[in-house]
Amino acid sequence: MSDLLKDRALKKEKKMGKDGRPKDSISTVSNVEDPLHHDDTRLPTENTYQLGPYKRHSVPVITEILKDVLTCYLQHETYEAEWSRQMTKTLCDVIRARVKELMIPRYKTVVIVNIGQLSGQGMQISSRCLWDATNDTFATYSFKNSSLFGLAIVYVVYFE
Repeated sequence: MSDLLKDRALKKEKKMGKDGRPKDSISTVSNVEDPLHHDDTRLPTENTYQLGPYKRHSVPVITEILKDVLTCYLQHETYEAEWSRQMTKTLCDVIRARVKELMIPRYKTVVIVNIGQLSGQGMQISSRCLWDATNDTFATYSFKNSSLFGLAIVYVVYFE
């Protein structure tokens, strides 16, 4: 029995790289990885017994923010892999800050930005989540120039 456990441990060790991830895994970039990005300034709130928002986010306003940010940052750029990695983080931060400026309380925002090279390929992106159609909303905008494409999605979810 102990030989079986040793064999499993050796197989697992061979599959893992030095960084603890499987050798054939694909790394993704996320702001969750950034230790300086956590927002721990929340204050405890009392129950308000509020079941819905007093004011909702406007999808056209958020779409205009996405259009403005993507066009401003990507209009004259050419695709480079390392540059796009940093630019996705920057665009997420800028979009999130602009949406927060709308000052609508009790909403959480999720911002996703994809940047890719235009070289005749196709791409499909999908997502799934639990959704309250009366209070939650989302906005998307896609941008293209001669070298790259950018896609930004903002999910605005009511926090009960």
